[in-house]
Amino acid sequence: MSDNDAPIVLEAKGITKQFPGVLANDKVSLTLRRGEILALLGENGAGKSTLMNILYGLYHPDQGEIWIKGEQVTLHSPGDAIARGVGMVHQHFQLVPVMTVAENVILGAEPAGSGLHLNRREANQRVRGLSQQYGLSIDPTVEVEDLPVGLQQRVEIIKALYRNADILILDEPTAVLTPQEANELFRIMHDLTERGVSIIFITHKLKEVLAVSDRIAVLRGGRVAGTADPKTSTEASLAELMVGRKVILQVDKDEARPAAPVLTITDMQVRDDRKHLAVKSLSLEVHAGEILGVAGVQGNGQREFVEALTGLRAMEAGQVIIAGEDATGKLPRYITELDVAHIPEDREKHGLVMGYTIADNLVLNRYYHSPFSRRAVLDRDEIAENAAQLVKQFDVRTPSIYTHASSLSGGNKQKVIVAREFSRPVKLLIANQPTRGIDVGSIEFIHNQIVAQRDAGVAVLLVSAELDEILSLSDRVAVMFDGRIVKTLPIEEATRERVGLLMAGSEA
Repeated sequence: MSDNDAPIVLEAKGITKQFPGVLANDKVSLTLRRGEILALLGENGAGKSTLMNILYGLYHPDQGEIWIKGEQVTLHSPGDAIARGVGMVHQHFQLVPVMTVAENVILGAEPAGSGLHLNRREANQRVRGLSQQYGLSIDPTVEVEDLPVGLQQRVEIIKALYRNADILILDEPTAVLTPQEANELFRIMHDLTERGVSIIFITHKLKEVLAVSDRIAVLRGGRVAGTADPKTSTEASLAELMVGRKVILQVDKDEARPAAPVLTITDMQVRDDRKHLAVKSLSLEVHAGEILGVAGVQGNGQREFVEALTGLRAMEAGQVIIAGEDATGKLPRYITELDVAHIPEDREKHGLVMGYTIADNLVLNRYYHSPFSRRAVLDRDEIAENAAQLVKQFDVRTPSIYTHASSLSGGNKQKVIVAREFSRPVKLLIANQPTRGIDVGSIEFIHNQIVAQRDAGVAVLLVSAELDEILSLSDRVAVMFDGRIVKTLPIEEATRERVGLLMAGSEA
């Protein structure tokens, strides 16, 4: 736990960083003490990532100072930060799947044996010793691709500790963890601080902030909006500090009134990019007027399942019926024309064309229909009018409808996708990780839009690794593990503990 008299180990003083047209950090100052967990909160675009990249040597500030352990420093690269004891565990793990735990940990800092040969025995011993010292129990000889994500995260932490890091930056560390794995991570974080390690913890999950942090700093619009004490704060007060207004965190929805099935999947089998079977004899139904939530830890076949369902990946076997039509193996446009809306997992790869304007992105799946196209010629006035209306209706924060999608924050990119998909007749909504990496204000808006679709009689298939999202939105919960639906529960029986165990492959 934090000690207010503990020495300051990291300090940012008046950090300012500007990119073309964007003031990312505006005179930001914060401190981190020895043995402290400092939670850093903020909306998308608030400047968190820019600040952390500056403290890790990836960016250089335009103005301001960085002090580490009482000394003012200039960080030209991550190597400079690592040399001063600063380590960073990125949200997307930086691991080589086919290498062992020890090989990943020592990569770039290998202990040499005779000549230039790698001393694998010493590497294994050092990694095993570190994992035991910090309570990060893991076998150094196992290949990383064979580890669950919770253990892969331990490998990332051991990598930083191997390089003598005593200041750790953890970026969205629980994004792909089950509740049980997240609790284990929090235990590890507290064990590390007991040994004098200091941690900056970046997350959007307010429950976690209150549970694990010693102090909270909030960024808004590139500036420090304030600090908070987790002992006296609530989720609502933190959300208001982040967004600058009151946020309704609980999804307000009436009881579902399910009707006939809109989506029926029978014995679906799908292979991943490595030709391994990722979806194994999966069957389920989604009814009009209900939200069926698919819960599961990332990497259990959800991506391949949704890609096959939306025509982005070939099916190995099985059948898909949408609104009475056989959609098995059909192309994305055919499926779209069946009144299917799709919020993809990767908004930049499958949801938007980054080099297109917002106006053009808003008609990606309708540009060839009237009124946007007449005799194969685009009607630019109609496209602009559509964009102006949707930007206002869906609260897309942008200086212009002609702004390129690439310049928007994550939350606003997601709003553009939601606006496009919900602004036409829809019978089936497939929402895959619809709020991943976005702030509480945008989450509130998108959740309300999904519930409104359900209430209008749309069948909603919600796929999310966020268990809180599944439990708050769903009317039924199907748990996916190792490519299969292991159990489907009515929401009344879907407790966090039971679903969490099923997500980890345990019977519940």
